Amino acid sequence: MEPTPLLIVDAANVVGSRPDGWWRDRAGATARLRDALVPLAESGVPPQLAGPAEVVLVVEGAARGVPAVPGVRVVAAPGSGDDTIVDLVGAAPGRRRLVVTADRELRSRVGALGAEVQGPRWLPT
Repeated sequence: MEPTPLLIVDAANVVGSRPDGWWRDRAGATARLRDALVPLAESGVPPQLAGPAEVVLVVEGAARGVPAVPGVRVVAAPGSGDDTIVDLVGAAPGRRRLVVTADRELRSRVGALGAEVQGPRWLPT
């Protein structure tokens, strides 16, 4: 089993769960989320997820242009963000995978592949 856990964040779902005016600037809100995730690559989210972790932010729609930064890989979904997240989980069967989303259907889909799931409030951002 790959020792570095994979933390996959559903950007649209997490950004949309916070009433901070994100609807006025989806790309800006997603970039702020990305930047808040950077420390998690090193520290993880104790005690549930010890660091270091590979952090992947899946973006879609108006946030597709948000670039990666050191510590956070950004994956622009070519279609559905949920499908991209399921693909990422399925492509890493030999490692611990944790998905952050509140989407019930997505939670079920990735759970069936053996991923753990946490809601947006779990993130210390």
